[in-house]
Amino acid sequence: MVLMVVMGSGVAQASGNPETTHDPDVTKGPCAYTKTPDDPAARPVKLPPDPRRTPSKGKADVLLKTNQGNIPLVLDRAKAPCTVQSFLHLVTKKFYDATTCHRLTAYPTLKVLQCGDPTGTGERGPGYKYKDELPTDLKPAPNDPTGERRIYPRGTLAMANAGPDTNGSQFFLVTSDSILRPNYTVFGTIKPEGLTTLDKIAATGIAPTPDNPAPLDGRPARPVDISRAKKGC
Repeated sequence: MVLMVVMGSGVAQASGNPETTHDPDVTKGPCAYTKTPDDPAARPVKLPPDPRRTPSKGKADVLLKTNQGNIPLVLDRAKAPCTVQSFLHLVTKKFYDATTCHRLTAYPTLKVLQCGDPTGTGERGPGYKYKDELPTDLKPAPNDPTGERRIYPRGTLAMANAGPDTNGSQFFLVTSDSILRPNYTVFGTIKPEGLTTLDKIAATGIAPTPDNPAPLDGRPARPVDISRAKKGC
């Protein structure tokens, strides 16, 4: 999922009222978090706060405690202030606690672990969406005939999405340099301890299916369960 925001000097600016007072389906700040009635929340959660002066400086630590080891993250408000604000809101509301990371990929050009859906299906989210905050500083992918693809480097924390401006709760952790179009919001990095955990997860591989004994995309062979996500490390 992903998002767009107008940046001012150190803050994301918006005109009009900052709170969700007159229209409870869309927040009135610069992030414009929008309810998705056709895709209700996998767990009950309100729209995130959306102040006019959305913090767009500084970093925040989040720790994912998993059964495979800790994955500490560093969120970067300067890269994606609305995404960081939403992610911290979901962490605070325990949205990610007792969830399973549903997807592991092992393609030559795409190696990620995807998490963030409490149903474990990869089809649900928090009952709201928001716009893209797309990266502009990723290096071009070598030998790409289109010139469009970029390198999402190992250790990147980014949002999954279902198309433009559909960020929600699902996110992915890049275990090795991956080649993608720059259509996914980058909002932080993974600390070395977390990369060690991810290497362990990647080494166990992907669960085979009746149709494919050695898939390159699917559920981790060993379940990756987030027992708790919390601020700080």
